[in-house]
Amino acid sequence: MANLASFLETSAQQYPDRTAIIFGDTELSFPQVNGAANQVANLLVSRGIEPGDKVALSCPNLPYFTIVYYGILKAGATVVPLNVLLKGREVAYHLADSDAKAYFAFEGTADLPIGEAAWEGFEATESCEQFFLIKLDSAAPAPLEGPEHYAPLVAEQPPTFETVEVDDDETAVILYTSGTTGQPKGAELRHRNMRDNALAGKDLFGADATNPDTYLCVLPLFHSFGQTCIQNGAIAFGGTIVMLPRFEAKAALGLMAKHQVSYFAGVPTMYWGLLGALDESVDVETLAKNLRVAAAGGSALPVDIHRQFKERFGVTILEGYGLSETSPVASFSVFGEEPRVGSIGKPIPGVEMKLINDDWSDVPDDVDAVGEIAIKGHNVMKGYYDRPEATAEAIHDGWFRSGDLAKKDADGYYFIVDRSKDMIIR
Repeated sequence: MANLASFLETSAQQYPDRTAIIFGDTELSFPQVNGAANQVANLLVSRGIEPGDKVALSCPNLPYFTIVYYGILKAGATVVPLNVLLKGREVAYHLADSDAKAYFAFEGTADLPIGEAAWEGFEATESCEQFFLIKLDSAAPAPLEGPEHYAPLVAEQPPTFETVEVDDDETAVILYTSGTTGQPKGAELRHRNMRDNALAGKDLFGADATNPDTYLCVLPLFHSFGQTCIQNGAIAFGGTIVMLPRFEAKAALGLMAKHQVSYFAGVPTMYWGLLGALDESVDVETLAKNLRVAAAGGSALPVDIHRQFKERFGVTILEGYGLSETSPVASFSVFGEEPRVGSIGKPIPGVEMKLINDDWSDVPDDVDAVGEIAIKGHNVMKGYYDRPEATAEAIHDGWFRSGDLAKKDADGYYFIVDRSKDMIIR
């Protein structure tokens, strides 16, 4: 079955007693998550959402994200995950640019009123027809007047659904990226792009459904790193996702101990945070005994983090590289080898990388040569949504140009040197 949602359905059938998601005191089994996703799919179909339609989602790391994400996919629609920090006018831009027909948004908090910004953006977008407000406590007073509420609507829907079959090359997800210009562009990722990248965990770090990992999810799920490497990877291999909406080092260490976390992925600041929070109250030996994989991306890890983390946790941090346009993983450290500090590793199986000049010509094979990273393989996006010119500039003969400058050593390991263009950080 080509649909990315087949991950969830297969795990629900094969591992009915396993816990799929833990959030606070809530534990959801694979069949429970699958049934809830089916209710979302039924709701969407009842509102006229058809295969190929776009459905937006604004939600932090909560079980609702995964449930709605897979529900959208089951209906044959395309998920458009949005950054929860977007303001109302930015939400409106993304909804209009992606042609979203429906929109699910979490209410947020006083500090981060996601629901208010979402509703403002929805109200300003004529083409988006449906809005569903997700509340953490369905019995609590509504923060907004006007929106329909998620909980009572899905409660009316049956927990069974015949997942829409899709072609491998149909778009599963549109991930918005600033890239090297100020106006965000939507990277169209096929079902096969997302599937193959999540399944790469088998080769990259020995992911095994018969001996599943417990993943701590601190990376935002609306971003490709958390979405593919944590959520979809865990669901595909029958693992457990322990969700933390906002990274806080002490809370993360507590969850790692409580739930025997074996897989952690984060950016360098998170690793600094974990190391800085290790005091007498933390049983590091137990954490180290459980931890099997530590993955990092976003920027190069300083040698101090590598050294200290290996000393305290007994695990070598595996650094990788990728972009929203590459689903995201393009290269990764070699599992079991000593780390090459500063390296983003080698291309993952099924993916090629090379260094190119501005005119797409290959850079000479020399350890001192600097060139722009180009990537080809199962992970490369279909293109930028509704932007044929930008797509043609970025993809040539199947090769995607990254905008990142790098060197390659004699053993084929890549090292980022710089951005080839100024990137706007969002």
